[in-house]
Amino acid sequence: MKVKTTRFGELEVNPTDIINFADGLLGFDQLKKYFVVDPGDSTLILWLQSIEDEKVAFPIIEPKIFKHDYIAKLLPADLNGLELDSLSTAKLYSILTIPANVTEMNANLKAPIVINSAKKVGKQIVLADSKLTVKHEMYKELKTYIVNFSSDDSKRTTYSPSITLEAGDLRTTKDSYTRLANEI
Repeated sequence: MKVKTTRFGELEVNPTDIINFADGLLGFDQLKKYFVVDPGDSTLILWLQSIEDEKVAFPIIEPKIFKHDYIAKLLPADLNGLELDSLSTAKLYSILTIPANVTEMNANLKAPIVINSAKKVGKQIVLADSKLTVKHEMYKELKTYIVNFSSDDSKRTTYSPSITLEAGDLRTTKDSYTRLANEI
């Protein structure tokens, strides 16, 4: 099916890639259907694009990329609502805020997006952990990850520019990491 978006133009979306958010997202309760867009650029950022409103798209990233010790403790009711047995089979994303000054970029660790990829069910869950914030400054952590990844020969030697690296739904080449590290 074709979906019009203001950010990416018209996209061809496989109906099996549509994720249903029964409760919508915080502040966007009326929008229930989304899909993940990998813009194919040199960043690690994906986009959660609404099917129902072409103007609504949220930049998202896997929090483990920049915060290795991040843990989302879900209640049994949350797991049931997502039709999950454990969080290990889910995809977990943080919504980003990207201001004009990219060094002030932050991630919402308090209310992650959790997706059951097998069932195509998603939910934004507000975690009870009082140490987590909705504006976690993550620019330096992300930059460190990118620099370390692109300079680690043990990781680079297994890739060639014609082979893609898969991390969740993220598909990018090692050259993309290097370009992003240089941009940051």
